[in-house]
Amino acid sequence: AVTTDTSFYKAFKDMRKFSFTAENRVFTYDKKNKINGKIFRKILHTNSGKTHKVQYLAKSDSGKVFKKNGKYELYTVEMFDYIFSNTYSSEFTQGASSYTKGKNASYKGKLKTLIFRPGTKVKGIPFISSKTEIFGKEMREFYLYQFARGTYLDSIPVYRFKVIRKPSTAPGDVIINEMTTIFDTRTFQILGRYIDMKFNNMFAEFNVQMNIELNNFNGDLLPVKISYQGNWDVPFHKEERASFLILHKDYKQE
Repeated sequence: AVTTDTSFYKAFKDMRKFSFTAENRVFTYDKKNKINGKIFRKILHTNSGKTHKVQYLAKSDSGKVFKKNGKYELYTVEMFDYIFSNTYSSEFTQGASSYTKGKNASYKGKLKTLIFRPGTKVKGIPFISSKTEIFGKEMREFYLYQFARGTYLDSIPVYRFKVIRKPSTAPGDVIINEMTTIFDTRTFQILGRYIDMKFNNMFAEFNVQMNIELNNFNGDLLPVKISYQGNWDVPFHKEERASFLILHKDYKQE
């Protein structure tokens, strides 16, 4: 169900049918993990038919966030918007079209696959592709699979399915250290996903944790919180350290 479920991706696609308020925060860090840049946006998204309007309710930047040409310093921001292109725009960049191509498009595409289709094979990156199949025969020996009941957002009965690296597994044998998926027991819809990924070779180095939470609004499952903490070092870009907190509120169907 985890590898074939489409409700998680659909929740992001369905946002275009609603108006909502988004609060977007980004922090960047230096090599000592001290904050050296901040970005904040509070945005009213209005969707009426095919028209999407954006109104900035609050906007601020500080620290090292811009290049000399006025574009954002962060490749991480670019990558984040690409991952959710056509499903969600954080309004940190000028839209998806400017970065769907280029030197690192393949890396961004792979991360998008990991988030929306976890457990499937990701092709095209040396030494990584087969390690994403955490439910496959070759990778099962490296993981523990845990299943438990719980409560989500104080009232929703859920199943928590956790895939976690065995303590005896060497870090280099896996790319996904943990993936937890939360299902509504009544509908089996995915309400949340946490993923912890770490990898290091001559082609790429990253250490990423991301948590995405969904909630039901009058029968529609929609994103309410996205948090991200990650270090990236990929070809053609300097190392980046950043964290995000994205909150969506006041969904109203147009």
